[in-house]
Amino acid sequence: MFTLPFPLRDANPSSGSENLGDLPEWDLNDLYTAPNAPELEADMGFLEKECAAFAADYEGKLATLSADEMLTCIQRNEKISQVSGRIMSYAGLRYYQMTVDAERAQFMANCQEHLTDFSTPLVFFTLELNRLEDDHLDALMAANADLARYKPVMDRIRAMKPHQLSDEMEKFLHDLGVVGDAWERLFDETIAGLEFEMDGETLNIEATLNFLTDTDRSKREAAAREIARVLGNNVKTFARVHNTQAKEKEVLDRWRNMPSAQSGRHLSNHVEPEVVEALRDAVVAAYPKLSHRYYELKRKWLGLESMQVWDRNAPLPMDDPRIVDWDEARKTVSEAYGAFDPRMAEIAEPFFTDGWIDAAVKPGKAPGAFAHPTVTNVHPYVMLNYLGKPRDVMTLAHELGHGVHQVLAAEQGEMLSSTPLTLAETASVFGEMLTFRKMLDAAETQDQRKVLLAGKVEDMINTVVRQIAFYDFECKLHAARRESELTPEDINALWMSVQAESLGPAFEFMEGYETFWAYIPHFVHSPFYVYAYAFGDGLVNALYAVYAEGDAGFEEKYFDMLKAGGSKHHKELLAPFGLDASDPKFWDKGLSMISDMIDELEAMED
Repeated sequence: MFTLPFPLRDANPSSGSENLGDLPEWDLNDLYTAPNAPELEADMGFLEKECAAFAADYEGKLATLSADEMLTCIQRNEKISQVSGRIMSYAGLRYYQMTVDAERAQFMANCQEHLTDFSTPLVFFTLELNRLEDDHLDALMAANADLARYKPVMDRIRAMKPHQLSDEMEKFLHDLGVVGDAWERLFDETIAGLEFEMDGETLNIEATLNFLTDTDRSKREAAAREIARVLGNNVKTFARVHNTQAKEKEVLDRWRNMPSAQSGRHLSNHVEPEVVEALRDAVVAAYPKLSHRYYELKRKWLGLESMQVWDRNAPLPMDDPRIVDWDEARKTVSEAYGAFDPRMAEIAEPFFTDGWIDAAVKPGKAPGAFAHPTVTNVHPYVMLNYLGKPRDVMTLAHELGHGVHQVLAAEQGEMLSSTPLTLAETASVFGEMLTFRKMLDAAETQDQRKVLLAGKVEDMINTVVRQIAFYDFECKLHAARRESELTPEDINALWMSVQAESLGPAFEFMEGYETFWAYIPHFVHSPFYVYAYAFGDGLVNALYAVYAEGDAGFEEKYFDMLKAGGSKHHKELLAPFGLDASDPKFWDKGLSMISDMIDELEAMED
């Protein structure tokens, strides 16, 4: 199966203005010039022939290959991945620019089906590779240094060895994958097609979510109630998608003897379950000193007896309502990157100048924001829905961090460049932190400092506390689905069971909020993805503390970490910084940075 890019960032929604300057749009010509471009047709032809030739040359023969022959085999497989990845990147990015365009949806679906058909003969490769003895594979890698480079890929493939099925069954599941993808498309198209009535206007979900940060509380409430109304009217569709996806996962997990619903995600993230559970437990234990304490402060600032869900991302009374135009956002982020290391600003520059960013909010465009790496012989693309609020500047810094990471990791090649999700958030969150510190240093008054600190705390709560609450919701959802079909009311109850616990006693919850799980794409596109945000934030907070302490050669070690892509385990990547994510105390370091910021905010109240 060939995966598509999808909106990955649970970006905080923000309202903005049309006076934002010249917002860039994607130029996808670096991938292909058109859906019927001769180059795309040639690549489709190459894949059809090469996939069949690869199977003819290697199926049933991996055990007989010499080290040099095994290297050639892997490089041919890598080339197939690169060409197919280029096609699907083009199809996916075109689709996300206009998800309601039937032609784009059809083109993407057709590409996916063709590539699935072509690649079915390749299913043998990982299955046969996993039947090789460890000693045999070790001997091959010892005989050829270029082959040995691929050991991390082999290790990840072989981690699935206990869970793989027969060759025939794996081919069947591979072919069936496009059917499962149809549920993701149904979700995307349903979300993109939702219509919300606000102030006499018909809006999409992104524009309506933006009202949740409006200074006018009545508008925030109206938006929250309108979102609840529309999601409530469509909740049966969303419940059907979740029921089907979760059941499909349960069947696959059962056949593969996965010990838990989360196990597949942990394996693909190359992270130990106990490390994730240590993170989860540390965050949940910290709810009272993080989100509960912060939202109590915010309740006082807003002058409310209790907070409602439409107050969670409300601007503070002392907020600067100024809109940040695109040129200023670009300058802020570029200078923050350059102050850390000029190389970071240089790598980021083409995103702004060469059509690698699509920034404007447009009808039919996918909500949220993401950075998609495409393939290693092209370049990444960043999608934003930029509306000119300070949080949009932070989202730019975040996604550009992904982009820089993806550019640096590309030198590893197609199979080694992809970073596990837990580490994929490192450069993005670090880029946010650099931008935040630059803005904090430039604050001229205590009120400005307070607003920036509060904004950063809110972002980190949304990234750490909220994502772990999402993770707990998913754990409960998948566990419950293993027992029974779930009604919309069942799913609503699971959602609400994590909300009060994570947000704290400052909140009351309006009727209708129980359906807000329905619009979050991660649950559908990538189950259990969400803990990667918390992992990345905690990791970066610990990493930034090392940088702030003046660690010698930090910049060079940081660049080496990003360049490594997926070629090293998190233990190996963090060791040069004196950090170890498997140490339970590691997560407390990251969480203490958030707590310290809340301490400073509380001190400002005295």
